[in-house]
Amino acid sequence: MTGGGIAGGLNHPIGLKSTAVLVDSNVLLDIMTENPEWSPWSARALAAAADSGRIVINTIIYAEVSVRYTRIEDLEAALPRDIIEREAIPDPAAFLAAKAFLAYRRRGGSKTSPLPDFLIGAHAAVAGYRLLTRDTARYRTYFPTLPLIAPN
Repeated sequence: MTGGGIAGGLNHPIGLKSTAVLVDSNVLLDIMTENPEWSPWSARALAAAADSGRIVINTIIYAEVSVRYTRIEDLEAALPRDIIEREAIPDPAAFLAAKAFLAYRRRGGSKTSPLPDFLIGAHAAVAGYRLLTRDTARYRTYFPTLPLIAPN
């Protein structure tokens, strides 16, 4: 794997921060792939989030990022556990995701199985986290009270 590392500039061990930010895979992948358009914004936003609270990902985000790696050891090194916490998706978040997905389908959405974005948004909403993402449309529509950290 080549590309940028997530931990560059982030050195806040878990447990020393009071609030949490769930980080969407698009932000992590911007940094890992050194995306010329988005990597600078994503790196700054991630560093600011780390300065203000805990950094969290869930299994959906972990899976989405993992497609870039051939070895789990490389993925684990790119997402250091002393900086980026892993959390399971709470059952109430799965329930909320299903309700948001149902609203999506009723509004004419074409997907027929729950999308990862609904699980990510619901996890952040139920846990009381902010969500760091570049993909705001679905989150703003189906989780309107969820605090987003996103580009203008």
